[in-house]
Order: sequence, then structure tokens, then C-alpha cells
Amino acid sequence: MARDPIQPPPPDPSAPHGAPAGGPTEEDTRPFLDDPPGLGWVPDGLPGFERCTLGLDTDEQGQNLVTVVRPRTDAARDPARRPILSVHGWSDYFYNAPLAHAFEAAGYAFHAVDLRHYGRSLRTGQTPGWTDDLARYDADLEAAFETIAQDHPLPPILMGHSTGGLIAALWADRNPGRLAALVLNSPWLEMQGSAGVRLLAKSIVGPVSAMKPYAMLTLPRIDHYWRTLSDQAEGEWDLHPLWRPPHAFEVPAAWLSAVLSGHRAVAGRLDVTVPILVLVSARGHRGTSYAEAMLTSDIVLDPDAMARRSLRLGDRVTVHRLPDALHDVFASPASVREAAGAATLTWLGAYAPPSASEAESGAPDDGAG
Repeated sequence: MARDPIQPPPPDPSAPHGAPAGGPTEEDTRPFLDDPPGLGWVPDGLPGFERCTLGLDTDEQGQNLVTVVRPRTDAARDPARRPILSVHGWSDYFYNAPLAHAFEAAGYAFHAVDLRHYGRSLRTGQTPGWTDDLARYDADLEAAFETIAQDHPLPPILMGHSTGGLIAALWADRNPGRLAALVLNSPWLEMQGSAGVRLLAKSIVGPVSAMKPYAMLTLPRIDHYWRTLSDQAEGEWDLHPLWRPPHAFEVPAAWLSAVLSGHRAVAGRLDVTVPILVLVSARGHRGTSYAEAMLTSDIVLDPDAMARRSLRLGDRVTVHRLPDALHDVFASPASVREAAGAATLTWLGAYAPPSASEAESGAPDDGAG
């Protein structure tokens, strides 16, 4: 079930990597960034964006960092705009420029975060995705919100995808009154599988995590989801080979134990006081062999389970199911993600409009923000 702890793998020269048009940039050809905290906003490898690296605590693997990413536009600094902060999922990072542009065009100030040990925040010698407690990400989010608030005083919208959705929901529960709204994109709120499978996972992961927290769990290595996303396969996204590898990060026992602890908290019911929008695919698909149906369904989590479990997050939950959506709804084919964006903006227009003047003129008086 587990093997010895490992450090991040060296670059794999055989790993596919679609460089942006015009050839690879410096960041495309080196495995990790090395920005020290304190540089402020600097140009990012994602064209038209900039990043700010923030220092956190230090542990046995070195200093932890969190990186905020935003468009390099005047709108991104407009204090009249309501900010959005987007949190990625497991084995992931921010790369979705069209998502940022869509929210900016609608009047919001879009930001994304690469959490500690992920993407732009991952450093040589650190275990990718490592944490032993999801509450540790509170520091990441606090640092990001503090930086965002320097330009944007309005209460923010927090978005989260998959594991990032679980992290966002738990943070919102622990921090009432801080947000205007919560948007969850296929949030991982429950271990997939039967009750017996969930019980078995808990009974195995807990003891292994306690004895060897860095031990890597032996799980199937399947690249089907990566194939639906990457422009090197059937998808359309240029994915960094180390930040979003084809077979995903290897899974530390302590990380999965932390996720299961978060699931137990959700099962016991949270009390998120702001309006919540949950976006999930209309259908899921399971299979050990790649199939065309995987291009139009969630092949990572069970959409039905997510929809049911999301009702335990708070009293004002809207569930929107999208035909043909992938696990990452906003990384689905263009027509699907555009429908998801339109639905999200319509919902936000009612509960957390992009400016204070719009909020005063038309939003429901339901305590949001």
C-alpha cells in the first residue's frame, strides 16, 4: 500500500510539454521557479499575466511559499472591482487564462493562487502537493487575501476546484463574514466509492499516515484525465509537465489522511453563511480503458455524490449541473465552459455583483459579504 518517501522527481525528458506559440520560454524549460518572496509583482510565464510570490512558514523541506497570479491589466488593479480568488485542485496549478479574461470582462478582478508545494510555489526538494492538514492552507489564503486587499477593498469571492473546493469550503466555514460568495467547481467533498471502500481507505490510510506521513500510497497510474485536458492529447490546454504531470503527483499518506479528515467535517455539516454555487458535470464515467465518453463527463469524481454532499455545506446552496462537462468544469470544451461561465456570472450578479454600486442597487439582502 505504501513505499518509502520520495522527493520531487527530476525532470522527465520524455514528458510531453506543449510550449506556447513562438517557442518555449525560460520557465517552460526549467523544472521549478526560484522567485524569492518580496519581489512584488513580476511578469509570469503565462502570457499577459503577472505573479507575486509570498513567504509563509518554514518546515523540514524549506520555506513554504504561495503565489498569487493575475492578469497584467489596469482592470486587475481597479479598486472598484470585486476580487475573485481561484484555488486549484490536486496535482494542478493556474493556467486557465480564458477563465480570468471572462471574469475580468464581466467587471471582476480575477486572481488565482498556486498553493504551497504546487505549481509556481513548488521548489526543488519539496514533495509536490504535500500537507498533513488542510487547515495549513489557511495561511496561504490569508496571505493571498491580504495582498489582494491592497488593491480591492470589497469582500472577495472564493472559488475552488476539486480538492481546492474542499479547502475553500472548510476555510469559509472557519471564517464567517469574510466572503461575498463561494463558488465550487466539482468540489471533492466525499471519498468516491461505496461506504465499504471509504471505510477501508480510512482504516488503512490513518495508521500508515501516523507511522510514515511521507510514504507514497500505491495507486493506479492512469493518464486518462490528463488526456482529456492536454493539447498533447485530446484536450486543448498547454500543461506544464511537472506542475500538472500526466499521471498526477504521487500521493503521500498524510495528504490523503488530511483530505479524509476534511470529508468527515463536511459529513458532519458545515455552516457556511454566504451563498454557495456548486458546478458539476451532468454525468460521471468510470473505466480502466480510455474511451471517447471521457471527453464529455467527470472521470475523477462522482457528480451525483458531489451534488448530494454539497447540501451539507450551508443553507443557501445552488447546484448547477452541466451537460458534457469535464471534472474541471472551466477546462471543458469551449461551449461547455462558456455555459458554465455564463451561469456563474448570472448567479454572481444576484449575490455578489462586481462593484459596490451594483451591490447596493440590486443584490438580494441575504447577508452576503
